[in-house]
Amino acid sequence: MAKSPHIAFISSAGFTHLFPIIEFSKRLLQLHPDLHITCIIPILETLPSSSESYLQTLPPNIHSILLPPVHKHDMPENVHRGAQVQLTVTLSLPYIRQELKSLISRSSVVALVTDCFAHEALDFAAEFNVLSYMYLPYAAMIFSLYFCNSMKLGDSEFRDAPESVEIPPCIPVRGREIADSLYDGLVRKQFFERARKLRLIDGVLFNSFLELETETIRNLQEETKGKKPLIYPVGPIIQSRSNNETNGSNLDCLTWLNNQPPKSVVYVSFGSGGTLSQDQLNELASGLELSGKKFLWVVRPPSNDVSAAYLSASSENPLDFLPNGFLERTKDQGLVVPSWAPQIPILSHNSVGGFLSHCGWNSTMESIVHGVPIIAWPLFAEQKMNAAFLTDCLKVALWPEPNQRGMVERDEIAKVIIRFMEDEEGRQVRKRMEDLKDSAANALKEDGSSTQTLSQFAIDLRDRTRGNY
Repeated sequence: MAKSPHIAFISSAGFTHLFPIIEFSKRLLQLHPDLHITCIIPILETLPSSSESYLQTLPPNIHSILLPPVHKHDMPENVHRGAQVQLTVTLSLPYIRQELKSLISRSSVVALVTDCFAHEALDFAAEFNVLSYMYLPYAAMIFSLYFCNSMKLGDSEFRDAPESVEIPPCIPVRGREIADSLYDGLVRKQFFERARKLRLIDGVLFNSFLELETETIRNLQEETKGKKPLIYPVGPIIQSRSNNETNGSNLDCLTWLNNQPPKSVVYVSFGSGGTLSQDQLNELASGLELSGKKFLWVVRPPSNDVSAAYLSASSENPLDFLPNGFLERTKDQGLVVPSWAPQIPILSHNSVGGFLSHCGWNSTMESIVHGVPIIAWPLFAEQKMNAAFLTDCLKVALWPEPNQRGMVERDEIAKVIIRFMEDEEGRQVRKRMEDLKDSAANALKEDGSSTQTLSQFAIDLRDRTRGNY
């Protein structure tokens, strides 16, 4: 009798990289409970408290292994924050190999699945004769950028060029919408390494679904037909619950929502890593107030680095940085929550009518699943590409126009919120997002596109166990 397949997952450092790959593994086990999963977790400095509490909620059939921490003093000086994530994995490779060797010696490991920033660990798949997969918590569009257009990003001047970078067959992405981090030499080098690795591994799983990106996914399937990698669109995969939902302050924000009219509140949050400058924070506060619309704003201390909270959190009180008198003037209009709020319960709440979002893909998927349209406010990484996709292609978002200095001014913020909440344009955006919500739900049904794709992935794993792969 064949043993049940065992899969080793390897995340990369930080909560925003840990929870997507864990949520994928939970979805896989929900549909195929005979599988076994072990997640190996690299750590930069210390395990974030959000990750620690999240790991405590794991089901018993997902085993986690925490690696010895990597320290920043072991990295080159002034290394870009985005590059630190992959460097953490690079410096953890000896420990990863050790854990994999031990795991394989006592169980029937058939596959290795890594986060995109942990791709170097996929080299161990050949050494241990197991299948190799990468899980991308992104749109198919981003995979297409890697797979079909990576060489076009070698020119550091393309951002200012008039032509667009084509991501077939989706929308053209203008240079200014490409992730700013790619202009850092080390980050760009790492990007090319990932792009090359994608052509060598057995398969790529990504958090999107056929009905959302039909043309892009079909094009990728045709492009990879008969060769590596196999394409598995398995989304939408989101957190089923938020951590620490019973915290008192979080209950206060949900109680406040209970007292607001249906679809009346704009939820404002920039994810777990995004930050605004002091000047931009002031403009956003004034724009929210000027709009006259209800709002729930998750605010964090300002910084001139838009990704300042990506790998570390500030100990300062964010409420201290709001404009003088703002909280008093808006006490009947909105609620400001410091640092963190339970996003899933908020987006699923009937009083929430829109999401002013950084357009990270995890938040984007959560918006789609709950049918909440978006005001796009991208900050870093691939968020500008996501914003372009949401506004120009799907037309489920509005994108405020910044001034020549890159600042979104208060009048523009107020104007877009009013258009979004009141005008016919906003009603059409809301209708299209409701349609996407239905498509997302259908993809996850028993006979849905993503469920069937995930079943094919499980079949491929079982075939390897039986020696048929």
